[in-house]
Amino acid sequence: MTPLDWLALLHPVLMILFVYPVVGATVRLGILVRERRLQINPLPPTVPVEHTDHGRWVTTGSVIAVLIALLWSFLHQVEAGTPFPWGEGRLLRLLLLGGMALAGCGALWRLRRPGRRAAAALLSWGALLLVGLQPEVWRLADSPLQPAFWQSHFWSGWLLCGLLLFAMAAAPEIAHRPALRRLHVAAAFLMAVLLAVQAITGCRDLVGLAQR
Repeated sequence: MTPLDWLALLHPVLMILFVYPVVGATVRLGILVRERRLQINPLPPTVPVEHTDHGRWVTTGSVIAVLIALLWSFLHQVEAGTPFPWGEGRLLRLLLLGGMALAGCGALWRLRRPGRRAAAALLSWGALLLVGLQPEVWRLADSPLQPAFWQSHFWSGWLLCGLLLFAMAAAPEIAHRPALRRLHVAAAFLMAVLLAVQAITGCRDLVGLAQR
């Protein structure tokens, strides 16, 4: 296997060995948080904090995994002999966008004001989108009116990252506002579906890559 082949495996390995197990722990902690709030179980006050921290790790791990996959997409095209268009200026812009995606996610660990947290989440999510819209990234289709769009590993992954980023950004408000808690629970069900879709389409794409 070439170094690029190992890089191709790094994205799914990170998701399987880190993100998915932490998702399971996060869901379990979320159930315990609800039981503590409803006084079903006399659980310690550290449980909500642990739930939030696990959610942060899931979000950060997912953003890093997506950036690794996007990096592989560009390097794969270069290795295949496709020239990198628009020169060094475009390369610098793409590196800047990748750094912005990572920095926005990292800032959510420290920011306290709601507006700044929302801005950081939008910055990270938007940067992932701009990098992912490049022609080197395989997306199946870009129009929601096409059936292939709903089978795209990229688009379901991008939506999943958006939900994770905004859950991380709104964590303090979710803890104190019942309406936001209900919205968070509904979003969590959608995230669970998207994680399953990611597992299926990711395996499909790896099989297709191996056959090419």
